[in-house]
Amino acid sequence: MATGKSTVYFCQNCGYESAKWMGQCPGCHEWNTFVEEIVDRAGSAKGKKAAAEAQVTKIADIRADLEERVTTDMQELDRVLGGGIVKGSLVLVGGDPGIGKSTLLLQVCRNLSLREYKVLYISGEESLQQIKIRAQRIGAFGDSLSLLCETNLDTIREVINRFKPQIIIIDSIQTMYHENVSSAPGSVSQIRETTGVLMQIAKGDGIAIFIVGHVTKDGVVAGPRVLEHMVDTVLYFEGDRHASYRILRGVKNRFGSTNEIGVFEMREDGLQEVDNPSEFMLKGRPEDASGSVVACSLEGTRPVLVEIQALVCRTNFGMPRRTAAGTDYNRVNLLMAVLEKRLGLSLGNCDAYVNIAGGIRMNEPAVDLGIVLAILSSYREIPIDEKTICFGEVGLSGEVRAVSMAAQRIQEAKKLGFTRCIIPTVCMDSVKEIKGIEIVGVSTVKDAERSCAFVQK
Repeated sequence: MATGKSTVYFCQNCGYESAKWMGQCPGCHEWNTFVEEIVDRAGSAKGKKAAAEAQVTKIADIRADLEERVTTDMQELDRVLGGGIVKGSLVLVGGDPGIGKSTLLLQVCRNLSLREYKVLYISGEESLQQIKIRAQRIGAFGDSLSLLCETNLDTIREVINRFKPQIIIIDSIQTMYHENVSSAPGSVSQIRETTGVLMQIAKGDGIAIFIVGHVTKDGVVAGPRVLEHMVDTVLYFEGDRHASYRILRGVKNRFGSTNEIGVFEMREDGLQEVDNPSEFMLKGRPEDASGSVVACSLEGTRPVLVEIQALVCRTNFGMPRRTAAGTDYNRVNLLMAVLEKRLGLSLGNCDAYVNIAGGIRMNEPAVDLGIVLAILSSYREIPIDEKTICFGEVGLSGEVRAVSMAAQRIQEAKKLGFTRCIIPTVCMDSVKEIKGIEIVGVSTVKDAERSCAFVQK
């Protein structure tokens, strides 16, 4: 049987494993990311014994009761989690440094401790005094919250067995290490081993565990193929750390829908929930300014209204400049090509800058019509009526295609006081029952140009 230790090479960016060092990673195509690590290859005797003792179960004999959920008293977080914390789940929370991951989880600890849930907060980065100082800004905590500053996983496991908490916070997974793994904390081998142990604790003891994961320079959790595939739920914190808003996005959830978002505002006393993200995102809109239009995107089951801004001006160089913030750069280039071909706009000698205000990122095709109208408004130097909203996907032929849940989008616009909505013609039948707002159907970008209610300056 093959036992003993061997040397392998791991990509620090994506976790790709190789028997030899390579300059470029075949998985993520990054250069000089391979590091040498020693791993312990277990023998086959233990595997044969485990296989002999393994039992199979018929699917008809398995109970499929609804999972038990614990609410966090934070509606935005519960929405992203799918209704609350599931017993025995392993949740990964990722984001940039200083974005608010630890603050959010400390607030969850506060809410649960006030309801007398046994919560264990394990920190490998801060001292007990530092956590206490941060906790004082948030408010009063219950007596059922306990703190532990430790990075040794064997010690942590013993404390968990003795304390028997219901909720555990690990801050962060990159600081934890297992003594059986010789590589440094934060390496792919350590992350894989420690996450595997935590998953066994969560499933075996029915404890809900939150783990904090740092991100790389590209905005992904270090070792994503190791972490994201092992955990039940992946939550990402987005937003500018220097701005007040924070967006919590669910990208994986075994117990609920994905792509749900929760919106928070960072204040001195912690993160405050934003009940109406659309109203929050539209604060500070300019009046009678060209190149600005409101579009409606869908995040999970929630319609979100955002302001799309465009600035088109003559270029001073031979090569026009294109910039996109908050949306896909290539999609903006594609839509500008459609405008040049279908409407005859001369954009080849113009710089174009497209921005989704508020720092939120929208990749849904429904914002295509908003980008098109914003570019048209800036190019024509004519503002669009500030009470007009639009949504729709734009194809290469200049057609405006249907999007899902049109009625919910219009109801959200109506609730915020918009009086005119430009939508795809094919969606008109599904929204004909809605009253109190003018609904205009368009089939092409040419129809949209005629119907976008320009306000003459």
